[in-house]
Amino acid sequence: MDIILASQSPRRRELLGQLGLTFRTHVSDVDEGDTGTTDPAEMVEILSRRKAAAVRAAEGPEPLIIAADTVVALDGTILGKPADPEDAISMLEMLSGKVNCVYTGVSVVRGDLQETRHACTRVRFRTLSQEEIRAYVATGEPLDKAGAYGIQGKGALLVEEIHGDYSNVVGLPLCLLGRILAERFGVELLGGGKRL
Repeated sequence: MDIILASQSPRRRELLGQLGLTFRTHVSDVDEGDTGTTDPAEMVEILSRRKAAAVRAAEGPEPLIIAADTVVALDGTILGKPADPEDAISMLEMLSGKVNCVYTGVSVVRGDLQETRHACTRVRFRTLSQEEIRAYVATGEPLDKAGAYGIQGKGALLVEEIHGDYSNVVGLPLCLLGRILAERFGVELLGGGKRL
């Protein structure tokens, strides 16, 4: 089966690779602007559907397409990728000592069959000093990540605890993806059904 990951994220590629799948990538250059909602769960579902639809339009109905979108939400404020280092500093100041929620929407499409769901993981930051925030931003790691941190890198030093799927915080909730593939597409990654 031809599987396409609709993402340029190296983190998503690595996570999908963990499942032992052979896949290729096709970046979906879609407008991630106005979604008509400020609800983070709805927003990531809308954006993941847009990405999957854009790749389906380019690739046709045969491939199985996996698309995802991730945002961080804090007290009703959605934090996407920072615009620049100062924006990253501002985001990390907001997150310091608080619990944020990471939402990832996942859409899987093949032919006329489509399924979209989302995962939410709660992440508690420890209280950070200005020096720590600036030092972390200076690494460059936060600049291409929702909420300005990467839990799989040095950002792990900022996180006290998480409740939920770790892979969701990285950018692709593998447990949720596995359920979608099994329940809607008949693909069992652990056996017992159709294998990819």
